[in-house]
Amino acid sequence: MFSLKSSISSSPFTQSTTHGLFTNPNTRPVTPLPRTVSFTVTASMIPRKGSANMIPKNPPAKRQLYQPFRPPSSPIPPQFRSLDSAGKIEVLSGRLALWFEYAPLISSLYSEGLTPPNIEELTGITSIEQNRLIVGAKVRDSILQSLHEPELIAAFDTGGEELLYEIRLLSNTQRVAAAKFIIDRSIDSKGAQDLARAIKDYPSRRGDVGWLDFDYNLPGDCLAFLYYRQSRENKNPSEQRTTMLLQALDVAQSEKAKNKLNKDLYGEKDEDKVNEKKEEVVAVRVPVVRLKFGEVAGASSVIVLPVCKASEGEKKILEAPMEIIAGGDFKVVEAEKGWRRWVVLPAWNPVAAIGKGGVAVSFRDDRKVLPWDGKEEPLLVVTDRKRNVVEADDGYYLVVAENGLKLEKGSELKARDVKKSLGMVLLVVRPPREDDDDWQTSHENWD
Repeated sequence: MFSLKSSISSSPFTQSTTHGLFTNPNTRPVTPLPRTVSFTVTASMIPRKGSANMIPKNPPAKRQLYQPFRPPSSPIPPQFRSLDSAGKIEVLSGRLALWFEYAPLISSLYSEGLTPPNIEELTGITSIEQNRLIVGAKVRDSILQSLHEPELIAAFDTGGEELLYEIRLLSNTQRVAAAKFIIDRSIDSKGAQDLARAIKDYPSRRGDVGWLDFDYNLPGDCLAFLYYRQSRENKNPSEQRTTMLLQALDVAQSEKAKNKLNKDLYGEKDEDKVNEKKEEVVAVRVPVVRLKFGEVAGASSVIVLPVCKASEGEKKILEAPMEIIAGGDFKVVEAEKGWRRWVVLPAWNPVAAIGKGGVAVSFRDDRKVLPWDGKEEPLLVVTDRKRNVVEADDGYYLVVAENGLKLEKGSELKARDVKKSLGMVLLVVRPPREDDDDWQTSHENWD
């Protein structure tokens, strides 16, 4: 048995003066008496070596749940972060680094109160050059985050701000493709400007002669189509027309585009001339609808469809439930088999009367479905699998191609003697978007 004597010499109600605190005169003084505390320790209470109840010698570190605020990293390179305004001006005046390294110093000087004319007077960099440097550096950063090719990025280290500035209006994916094309073809700033304009302008040119022969996903084809359109503004034959066609042929990437340009340069058969007259695209009434936020919740009637990923191929589409029945007082929906993914859509007119066989096929990139108006966003293609026989010339059908699922016009399938498809396309649905309210109220017709 062990005896322990209490070492308490003061009450918790009494403030000690040994730590610079004064005793409260209104507090009742307490003088505790010495106490003796006795208890018995048995052998079982003594932890043995290696016991699970023992505190581990190196306890695991506690998980840190609180994450302190971390401000975003500064765009200024580390070697310049300690510079004051005078030091930044000195770097800019002497161009004492690569252009994308000293470009952030300009924005930093703006935040310190200097104006573009002030910086131009102190460094000799004009206001236009300042803007080009700032924008070019941001475009370079966006490409760097999406592309891990140091050699390609390094190609813009010298004079790259002029080239990158020209592709500023493109999406990130388009910037990467355009940057590769610019370096591969050694395009100058004027060519980069034409390239960016051609990529942005291509979707709006649908229906123009030759449009179907060029690929929107290839920057070279977009630029070639621009030159091809310009060639048609000149007399045939003429030196200007031939020059533009040769220029288009030099940048074209797809074989289809090259064949088209070769025909215009070196002649074509009579039947090809007849086909060119018939090339005008006939409008096809396949609605392209952007879903609104809350539209499903506010719809008076809805439709439930199984969803298949386009990447899963034909097998999954055929396996999806063919029939979904809503019955009982509560209209409980029952399917003939279990399925993982479902979508609820407003019962728009094109899909309201759909019976057995309805399915929604999800595409990750709309450029594979709407190549002339791609916005790099996912799409749902509502398809009627019961109407899988190719009958309507002006209808679109879901078919299996070499590179996966795609949508083709009925007349094109008939020309290849294709009689069966996975189903007829009824509707194309875009997701809701916060950054563009106009899109949420628009309905397109798929031409």
